[in-house]
Amino acid sequence: MNHMPRWYADQQIPQGETIVRVDGLTVAGPGGRLLLENGSLELRTGRVTALTGPSGCGKTTLLRAVAGVLPPGARRTAGAVDVLGDDPLSLPDAKLRDLRRHRLAYVGQDPGSGLNPRMTVRRLLAEVAADRSPEALRALLAEVRLPTDGDLADRRPGGLSGGQQRRVALARALARRPAVLLLDEPTAGLDANLRDEIGDLLRHLAEQHRIAIALSCHDADLVGRLADEVVELRPRIRTASSSVPAPVSARPSSAADKPPVLTVTGLTAAFTHRGRRIPALHSIDFTLPSGGSLGVVGASGSGKTTLMRTVVGLHRATGGTVTLDGAPLPASATRRTRDQRRAIQLIPQNPLGTLNPSRTVGSAIRRPLTLHHRTPRERRDERVLELLEQVGLPADFAARYPHELSGGQRQRASIARALAADPDILVCDEVTSALDADTADAVMNLLDELRAMRGLTLVLISHDLRLLENRTDTLLVLSEGHAVEQGPTTRLFSQPAQPATAALLGVTVPAD
Repeated sequence: MNHMPRWYADQQIPQGETIVRVDGLTVAGPGGRLLLENGSLELRTGRVTALTGPSGCGKTTLLRAVAGVLPPGARRTAGAVDVLGDDPLSLPDAKLRDLRRHRLAYVGQDPGSGLNPRMTVRRLLAEVAADRSPEALRALLAEVRLPTDGDLADRRPGGLSGGQQRRVALARALARRPAVLLLDEPTAGLDANLRDEIGDLLRHLAEQHRIAIALSCHDADLVGRLADEVVELRPRIRTASSSVPAPVSARPSSAADKPPVLTVTGLTAAFTHRGRRIPALHSIDFTLPSGGSLGVVGASGSGKTTLMRTVVGLHRATGGTVTLDGAPLPASATRRTRDQRRAIQLIPQNPLGTLNPSRTVGSAIRRPLTLHHRTPRERRDERVLELLEQVGLPADFAARYPHELSGGQRQRASIARALAADPDILVCDEVTSALDADTADAVMNLLDELRAMRGLTLVLISHDLRLLENRTDTLLVLSEGHAVEQGPTTRLFSQPAQPATAALLGVTVPAD
C-alpha cells in the first residue's frame, strides 16, 4: 500500500533518467591505504542498483562518496562523481548540506548510532520532514512497516529493537523526499518476513516515487529479487579469512549431563515512558549447560536483544534471577565482580557500540587482555595479532581506527575484542548480519571450534535460520516479550508445537 501517494510531484524527474554517475573513483585513507579502487556506478530514477562483494571491498566507501561524506582522513585520488549535476566531493559545505537535506539521503550500516538518544521517534521524524503534520508522520511510520496505533512514536531509540531503529532511520531518509536514496545493508538484522517487506517497500519507492536507489547487500536472494542492476566490487586487500578454522568434524556434544553454567528464571524487564512502565519481557526461563549453544529467534521487536542485555546486566531486570555457575548475579553489571563481567561477553548488533572511536583496533582488543589478566604482559601484542587472524583480519588492522573499517570489518574486530576477555559465555547478537556468506561461515566455524576445544557456551541471536539450525543445540522462540516455545533445535525445526514458531521457521505445525 502507498501511504504517501502525493508526497512526490508527478513527473518530478523523468523515469529512467541517469542522475548519479561515478567513473573510475579511487579513494585512499590515512597513510595512502586504498579504501576503494576504480569504482564505477550509475543510478537511474525508478531503478534499484545493488552493490555486492566481500566485506571490505569498498561498498560503503562508494556509497559515502556519492553522499559527499568520506570517512575521516580519506580523500579522492582519482575519478569523478556526479549527483544531479554536482560533484558532492567538491561542493562547499552549505551546498552539500542543501543537497543532502532535499535531494539525497544516506542511511548507514549502523543506523542506531545516527539517532539522537534523547529524542522520541516523533521528534526524530519531524526534525527532517518536509511535511511535519501528524498525518504525514503517521504515513511515514506506516510506509516503513512500523505500528502507528501504539506508543512507538513516543519512544526513544533506546526503547527500540535494532530492526525498529533501522526502519526509523529509513523513515527519516524518506521524510526528506529524496531523489536519490543510498542504503548500506538496509536489511541486516531483520527477520525474513520483514526483510522481504522492506525489499518490497524499496521496489515500491523506486517505481512509484521515481527514486534512484542504491544499496549494499550480502543477501543474494534479496538482490536477485529486488535489483534492476548489480555492481560487484572486488576485494582490494588480502584478508586472513582463509586461515580461520574449517568446520569442526562434528557438532560438539550437547553436554546435557553437565551442570548448568547459566540459569535464567522468571526474568522480567520493562521500559519506562513518561513515568509509566511498559513491559518488555514476561517471565522468561532457560538453562544453558557448559559448552552448550542456544539460539534465540523471533520477529524484530520481539525482545531478543532486551533479553540478552538484561542477562548481561546492561538493562535492569524488574523481576526474576540470573544465575552463573550456581551464584545469583546482581541485576546491574556495575554491581557484578570483574570476573562475573568477564565470564559473560556480549557482542552487540551495532559494533560501534563496542569499539571506542578514539582507540585503535589493537588497543581495543588489548584492553580486556590487560583488565582480566588472561594473557601475560609480554604476550599481549602477539595475542592481539592472533585474535585478528582468528576473525579473518590482517595484522595491520591493529593500527587502524574503527572509522577506517567497513561495517563487516568492525563486526569482526568486535568479536575479537570479546574473545580477548576469554569468556565462558559468548552472547552474539546478529554478529554475522554485516558479513558476506563466506566470512560469516568462517567466523561461525571459529566459534564452533572454540566451543569444542574449550567448552565455550554460545548464545546466538540471529535471523539467519540456516545458521541456527546447524549450529545450536536448543532454540528459544520469543514473541512480544513472551517465550512461546523452546526445546531441541532439530525438533523445533521439524515439529514445532506452536503456530508462532511454525510461521517464523517456515514449517507446518503437525495436525493433532
